[in-house]
Amino acid sequence: MNTILIDGKWLKAASGETIDVIDPCNGEAYASIDRGAAADIDLAVNAAQRALDGAWGKLTATERGRILMRFADLITENQGELAQIEAKDTGKPISTARNDIIAAARYFEYYGAAADKVHGQTIPYLEGYNVSVVRVPHGVTAHIIPWNYPAQMFGRSLAPALAMGNAAVLKPSEDACMSTLLLGKLLIDAGLPPGALNIVTGYGYEAGAALTAHPGINFATFTGSPEVGALVQESTAKNHVPCALELGGKSPQVVFNDADLQKAAPVIVKAIVQNAGQTCAAGSRVLVQKDIFDKFMAIVVDYFKETVVGVPQMDLDCGPIINKKQFNRVSSFIDEVKASGVPVLAEGSFAAGVPRNGYFIKPVLFGPVPRDNRLAGDEVFGPVLAAIPFDDEEDAIRLANATEYGLTAAVWTENGSRQSCVASRILSGQVFINCYGAGGGVELPFGGFKKSGHGREKGFLALEEMSTTKTIVQHYK
Repeated sequence: MNTILIDGKWLKAASGETIDVIDPCNGEAYASIDRGAAADIDLAVNAAQRALDGAWGKLTATERGRILMRFADLITENQGELAQIEAKDTGKPISTARNDIIAAARYFEYYGAAADKVHGQTIPYLEGYNVSVVRVPHGVTAHIIPWNYPAQMFGRSLAPALAMGNAAVLKPSEDACMSTLLLGKLLIDAGLPPGALNIVTGYGYEAGAALTAHPGINFATFTGSPEVGALVQESTAKNHVPCALELGGKSPQVVFNDADLQKAAPVIVKAIVQNAGQTCAAGSRVLVQKDIFDKFMAIVVDYFKETVVGVPQMDLDCGPIINKKQFNRVSSFIDEVKASGVPVLAEGSFAAGVPRNGYFIKPVLFGPVPRDNRLAGDEVFGPVLAAIPFDDEEDAIRLANATEYGLTAAVWTENGSRQSCVASRILSGQVFINCYGAGGGVELPFGGFKKSGHGREKGFLALEEMSTTKTIVQHYK
């Protein structure tokens, strides 16, 4: 099938080349996508601009919102097929894939309902003047989304952009984009005018690089590694185009000696094994007060040992790593930590019948991890949890902030004063208290500090991110 959507039509890449789609459960190709590049990106950006100048740009905010809400209904109606595609493409458990599709629908429901509720301001000024500040779309927005949550990221990135009236060009990951292609078809079925959304499949270094460098885009979003995020920012800066970046994390779960340990333990384990740890907001560090370290880790170990890895239809705790490159990287990281002498406190297991040629890795819990060990600060992006003891509140805060990242965090304590104090001092875009949401719901603004990126997605703030202001000064005397 053709996998490039431009101006409402599904096309082949200009080059005629394709890319194999690999099943991470067995390492075998099961489909192919078109290998889009600069020529296809140029067509897509031009189509987006025509949509802005034409039918899409002429719609009212209410009309835009109705299209997005119809699309949300179509996602819900097709959630079974979408979940099967998502699970096959990423290897994640089928129940996780279903939840991702429900979340994708929720994004379009939320932002569709919000589209006509973004209001401007009036400013008191000089006698004889009316001054208003209105929110307007950026124009053509570029969206480069990752492979770990393709359907969710389709919604998280596109829904607020379209709600605000932008026309979009989306470059999904070559490692997992099959659900986004069906979502693109359903969005057209919902009544989106041609060119308002364009999709170009291909490699990041070809199609993605061409998109961020294109002089016709007005804003860009990217989710991925800090290294590639820096390249994206350099590329857009050459055309003075702003961007929002979400670039990963090394999120701490801080457990004090007055915490409800039985409540915390299963949440902490789920926060690292979910999606095989391939989550920017994964709770990959558990920081535990020294006087309860052994007691609490014994509880965590019991839960960790029960984690089981399998194929999507087994619907277990986690599936495979997305591709061979990532599998080798995570495996090497684990081997390096073991070789450094850090104790393995617990490992999960493989389910019977797991394909031997798939990219499966057992969840592993290390601890106590020395603070100067690579595992204490570097993102693994796999099901690997580092347990690190701390002395007191000051030490906990210092340790929580002792990485280059600042995306999410959790504080586990029954002391209300400590909850507020620690949450306010942890450098993180989201802080959960006695819970953990791995990014939280659609309503909760999401984004990072430091090398976790900048800009905010989710919540009402995303509508501001996907628009800019225009000040209108009227002299009436």
